[in-house]
Amino acid sequence: MARIASTRLSRLLTGWSSEGPGPLPRRLADALRELAARGDVAGGTVLPSQRELALVLGVSRSTVTAAYGLLESEGWLESVRGSGSRLRGSGAVDGYVTEGRLVSFDARSRTAASLGGADLSSGALPGLGAVGEAVAALTGGDVGALLGDDGYHPYGIPALREGIAAYYRAAGVPTEAGQILVTSGSQQAVWLVAQALVEPGDTVVVENPTYRGALEALRARGARLVPVGGDGAAGGGQSADAAALRRLCARVRPRLVYLQPTAHNPTGRSMDGAARREWQRVLGERELFVVEDTACAELSLGDAPAATDGTDATDATPGTGAPGTCDSVRAPDTARTPDTTGARYATGRADEVAPVPLVAELPMSASVTVGTLSKLFWGGLRVGWVRSSPQVVARLAKIKTSVDLSCSVVDQLVAVRLLDRLPEARARRRAELRGRRDAAEALLRAGAPHWEWTRPAGGPALWVRVPGADTEALAQLARRHGVSVVPGPAFSPVDGFRDRLRLPYGHGTDALAAALPTLLECAERAVG
Repeated sequence: MARIASTRLSRLLTGWSSEGPGPLPRRLADALRELAARGDVAGGTVLPSQRELALVLGVSRSTVTAAYGLLESEGWLESVRGSGSRLRGSGAVDGYVTEGRLVSFDARSRTAASLGGADLSSGALPGLGAVGEAVAALTGGDVGALLGDDGYHPYGIPALREGIAAYYRAAGVPTEAGQILVTSGSQQAVWLVAQALVEPGDTVVVENPTYRGALEALRARGARLVPVGGDGAAGGGQSADAAALRRLCARVRPRLVYLQPTAHNPTGRSMDGAARREWQRVLGERELFVVEDTACAELSLGDAPAATDGTDATDATPGTGAPGTCDSVRAPDTARTPDTTGARYATGRADEVAPVPLVAELPMSASVTVGTLSKLFWGGLRVGWVRSSPQVVARLAKIKTSVDLSCSVVDQLVAVRLLDRLPEARARRRAELRGRRDAAEALLRAGAPHWEWTRPAGGPALWVRVPGADTEALAQLARRHGVSVVPGPAFSPVDGFRDRLRLPYGHGTDALAAALPTLLECAERAVG
């Protein structure tokens, strides 16, 4: 019989303790019944033991015992001697479901806000004014030029595909429009890659931790996820270095490798030059297919790393939350020599240089680069892309067409205008994030001096170690006080990092300042 891990179940149960009438056991029983009725947990799944679930939810064992008892009396739970408690479902859906990654965008996050708390569950940034200006600048002529056809452009409108290709040429990476597929954000791009290139049971190598949207897409496809490395001493493993991949390949050949070399989500680290070269060497030697996700690469902050344990330490050392080989480092100061068709996207200033993909040195036929404008400009602008060989692009486009026919033409026209404003937007966003990151670090140094992190080289969040705490339980306790936060295991293919939290600062520090007393109190109660 299938079993569900307590950490995964706790993420599916987001918001249960603050919703619905009645005492806590009743609310927990109702939430579990809802999961079964919707098919979010397949019928026949064995639930965690009462003690294990109580620990991860931050409640007493008697609360879980009572909830299980209610479900059993109502016919939703069956106790099997020697096997535990089996949840009975309606059978409406019997497949994989996501773990609430987008919970910050639905009604349950609003419930948290109504309690006077704070939402720290999303790292999405507020939009830049350039988006509104680009929308306002659109004319009837812009749209009229495309009205002569049916409006379906499965690969993307030609102007945008050429603009994205020029973006890469500006960084010295030869690219043609035929190597670009426009997608509805980077999340759809990752999903398409999983659908097109991975079969159920295939081995896929991922960093540990990594982007949870990719974990969801790959798990939904039935991939066998194999992590390489960890994140410092607390990560419970080796650093995510290329040597670990080489050792792994001596035992098994992965179908593909998924990487975030620049402004990694959730850690914010970026590979230095030596690490990038070593990854390129191993990937090339082993002839591995690699998917490089550069969704957050435009949010590189371009300054040196500093491990932090509540002081102003500047050396990244084990035990202070430092990553391993993939340390946070300065972004490249210069791009490669741009060609004249892409020169408008790059200048000589480090703040305004487009990131160069690691896979630029690898065969196009064995690599995919995922990119987006949504992280830099605004999440509401659903424009991402895939850069790969024309053959891979065609394969992905065929699947995409079966889902949505094509992306919005209007969004793409806006994106064409925004490409011209990339240097300006990049410099503004990076300066803004540096200031907010520094303010968040100062807040934690003053309010939580025993917490540990490494200064991120990019991205909108801190990856924080909370010594002695089980952050799954911490997150559950915090939600009961109106604070939504994402624990470390959500970013791990093996439910690791039980002592980590991702704390976003992209909107400023007001939410973090409001949430910190609650998080500190819950950390004391959520003993790991």
